[in-house]
Amino acid sequence: MFVTSEKKERALGVRLNLKPERCSSGKCAMVKKPRRPGMHGAKRERQPSEMKIQLQEKQRLRLTYGLRESAMHRVVHEAMHKKGNTAELLMSLLERRIDNVVYRLGFAPSRSVARQLVGHGHICVNGKKVTIPSYRVRVGEVLSIRPESKDHMLLKDLKENLVKAAESPVWITRDAEKLTGTIATDPKDVAAPFDISLIVDYYSK
Repeated sequence: MFVTSEKKERALGVRLNLKPERCSSGKCAMVKKPRRPGMHGAKRERQPSEMKIQLQEKQRLRLTYGLRESAMHRVVHEAMHKKGNTAELLMSLLERRIDNVVYRLGFAPSRSVARQLVGHGHICVNGKKVTIPSYRVRVGEVLSIRPESKDHMLLKDLKENLVKAAESPVWITRDAEKLTGTIATDPKDVAAPFDISLIVDYYSK
């Protein structure tokens, strides 16, 4: 899985942090092989078409959040049909996915690991187990670790790891002692390293 993910990063020419512990070391494929995969990867590429640029930007966003194409299609069109700024709406919808929130809280080193924790029933919302990674958290909801899962190998050192973890976004309140996270507001001012207009143009065709 990780080899495939790194090949996708090389094909897109950008680090997507799909496996943080590897990408921060000398083993990172983007460092060892900074070219497109395949026998023709080292060849000079032609100037990409507008369609290809849009496709690449869409793929970067989709792979970053770990979405299947069908899910990506649905969420983009949902944002496009809501009133307001489409880019802000799209990022809000993506950020509110429970697997992303678990990652943002520092409960998992990557979104893929967060998705695994959710899918295996280790995360609760308001005390109830949630196993659907695409579940969208709402303002006021509290995420926690299922009591039976606190000794799981991915969670047993969580308190110590949170000391070193980056601060959670301003729209989430994290309690490192209780291992909980509360959704304080809807996601706002989310830094988006993507050109959302290219993605919207791609799906508008």
